[in-house]
Amino acid sequence: MKLINIFKAGALAAITALPSVAFADAHAINIRATANSNENDEDYDGLVVFKNYVEAASNGAITVELFIGTQLCSNGAECLQGVADGSIDVFVTTSGGAAGIFPYVQIFDLPYLMSDDRIAEEVLTNTALTSQLRAKALEDSGDAIRIMTVGNTGGWRNFANTQRRVEMPTDLEGMKIRTVVADLPQELVRALGASPTPIPWPELFTSLQTGVVEGSKNGITDIMGMKFPDAGLQYMTLDGHAYMAAIWVMNNEKFQAMDDDMKRVVVDGFAALQQATFASPKRKSIQAYEDFVAGGGDLYVPSPEQKQAFQDAAAPVYDWFAGNVDGGEEMLANFRTAIAEAEENVGARRARDLE
Repeated sequence: MKLINIFKAGALAAITALPSVAFADAHAINIRATANSNENDEDYDGLVVFKNYVEAASNGAITVELFIGTQLCSNGAECLQGVADGSIDVFVTTSGGAAGIFPYVQIFDLPYLMSDDRIAEEVLTNTALTSQLRAKALEDSGDAIRIMTVGNTGGWRNFANTQRRVEMPTDLEGMKIRTVVADLPQELVRALGASPTPIPWPELFTSLQTGVVEGSKNGITDIMGMKFPDAGLQYMTLDGHAYMAAIWVMNNEKFQAMDDDMKRVVVDGFAALQQATFASPKRKSIQAYEDFVAGGGDLYVPSPEQKQAFQDAAAPVYDWFAGNVDGGEEMLANFRTAIAEAEENVGARRARDLE
């Protein structure tokens, strides 16, 4: 079992705002955190920041063990069950990975609703959406699974394929597009005229290579990290249809057993983690896009009119979500409200900056 020990002797110097409380009498707390990824992933970057902050800000009263990969669990459902039963303290999941237990988190896969990083980050930090999701997940899990924060893992989902440039939704017609098992991504692919084909992530390279699927919907860092261009994935359309949300959950009993000072350290640690995962894909995507094009990849940016055509074609997905997902209508309304609030907040700050 590989444990990643990040904490360094000088970590305290890197913390700019430590809680002004004494932890001498605090009981030792160990947090077991896992991510089904690797050390090149944004999830790992976030966990490094979380571990460093929490251990330093608690004066060592809290230790964090990182399990990167599949040592503790191998998929979203299994890992979430581990969080529920307490064998895992912290886990990060995508909306697709959590959809089987919390189907309404698929709101993050609803296409073309959030316009850019600034709006998405405002939605996740300065609106009620995350707390609404937290309350619903706690209720549905019997107070076992607590959503701590929502960050990013890989930027934005775009359509990429092995066949041809995609400029309009009609260019996807008949194409076999890899999706996760969750319903909503499959509904989106169908709405655009393509054929959804659920394929496990570890099998995607071979599936692209052999023609089992002809495309996928991923962020550029995932595409380049998994070397999918070597499997023939040479066409990418930057339609930015979904923000790749990373949902960070914690065993609620573990959290509630801490005193208020320790809870504050953990909550602040997740805030630092969130910021790290917002930043990491922005930096990594620069080189990833350069490498994609340098390797012969075709990178296409749709015009505003073409982007609108994609959004129009995807419209049935919103009705499907509201009508078929338990709690979907309420959560879609919450999401739209949060987006409108975020757009107003960001617009007001931008206007002040332009004065």
